[in-house]
Amino acid sequence: MKGSEAHNLKDDELVAKLREAKEEAFNLRFRHSTGELENTARIGTARRDVARLLTVARKRGIDLESELKR
Repeated sequence: MKGSEAHNLKDDELVAKLREAKEEAFNLRFRHSTGELENTARIGTARRDVARLLTVARKRGIDLESELKR
């Protein structure tokens, strides 16, 4: 995901994408630890996506703690 794509998302879409990106990063780390992951570069890409989405959410002032618990 590019930064411009993250900036163009609405707040609720941004939170949903962040939830998905965190889940994907977790699954990639899990698959890497079990030896199932072939393309390890995806871990870094997933981490950068999470960071991008978190940055945009914080700039907008979204309360992530309450939003991600839903």
